Amino acid sequence: MGLLAISLFVLMVAFGRGYFGWTDPHGWTTISLICAFIFGIIAGMKAKG
Repeated sequence: MGLLAISLFVLMVAFGRGYFGWTDPHGWTTISLICAFIFGIIAGMKAKG
């Protein structure tokens, strides 16, 4: 499951702009994706024990 999450994260950061067509001149969408991924890891670790 972790491999799937990492794969989706990399694909979203690398190809999300072209696939979904968002414009991100300042990089805020990319930063948001990175933060969401990191917070997901932290939440998963806390829930795990």
